[in-house]
Amino acid sequence: MEIEKGVMKRQLSLADNKKNALTKKFKTTGLINGVISGLTYGIYSTLVMVASGYDPLVSAAGFLAAPFVCSGLNDFIAGIWLLFYNAKKGRLKELGRTLKTKPGQMLVIGFLLGGPIANGAYLVGLAMAGAYAIPISATCSLFGALFAWMFLKQKPTKRVVLGMVLCVMGAIIINFVKPEGAPNFTLGIICALIAAICWGLEGVFSSFGGAMIDTDVAVNLRELISGLVVLILLVPAVGALKLLGGTIVAGTPLLWLAIAGLSAAISFVTWYKANATVGCAIGMSLNVTYAFWGVLFCVLFLGQTLTPTIVIGSVVIVLGAIIVTMNPLDLFRKGEVE
Repeated sequence: MEIEKGVMKRQLSLADNKKNALTKKFKTTGLINGVISGLTYGIYSTLVMVASGYDPLVSAAGFLAAPFVCSGLNDFIAGIWLLFYNAKKGRLKELGRTLKTKPGQMLVIGFLLGGPIANGAYLVGLAMAGAYAIPISATCSLFGALFAWMFLKQKPTKRVVLGMVLCVMGAIIINFVKPEGAPNFTLGIICALIAAICWGLEGVFSSFGGAMIDTDVAVNLRELISGLVVLILLVPAVGALKLLGGTIVAGTPLLWLAIAGLSAAISFVTWYKANATVGCAIGMSLNVTYAFWGVLFCVLFLGQTLTPTIVIGSVVIVLGAIIVTMNPLDLFRKGEVE
């Protein structure tokens, strides 16, 4: 009898050890996905600016034409990359089925806010304010928490309010000193802020519809719908059809946008996977580090001037965004990552 009890204890202990090892691996994978999502979105932001430096985009008339051409091509190409990915996983049929469901239709509203409107505004912000627009857009965590309070009745805690205040302070610091040679700097910052607001709203609609939809399918639909809406409706509306054709024929900017689209696709897929494994709070906290990566890459590769205001403001915004979405101390508490 005692021998049987001993054997059972050893078996239970072995099972617990295996379970703990799998849980640790699961969480580690989620954290890695979160880091990759932030890194690749920073790469995407930089590559779009690289593409914008080539003709005919760099010499385009008007401040909306080039950003919307870049936005439409980037999102559509990202959607094509994800079509290949989902085809390999055998999920292509799910795309049409998802659009027929109410949760899928709620997601589409979020896609329109976060895709054509937010991404278009973000790229206009990059064109006008350069790397300064990147950390401003990261205040989407602030607006996400604010809209969750307003529409989902999720009352913010004192920690969340502190994070919101830090985000606002960081934005003020970045705008404290305008860089030279940027006459439309303030307008660029406003556009980045519009992007942040729309991404915050997208989060609200995603919370309504995303729980019952496969994340890879949702991301694929987001990129395709966003790209098609911009290319079919917005590009003609801003008189940029000729610019669109010239960009495709030029080749070089299209190549950079294709790589940027791949980076965006990887970013969204890994972000959603991180949310599913370690929770939306930690997933979003790791994702908003794109503000740091984007500024760093612009300084290293695009010659962006590094000023005290952009350094301090970026750090304050990233810290504020992390505090909004989670208690940073949880990262240092064993077994607290959920």
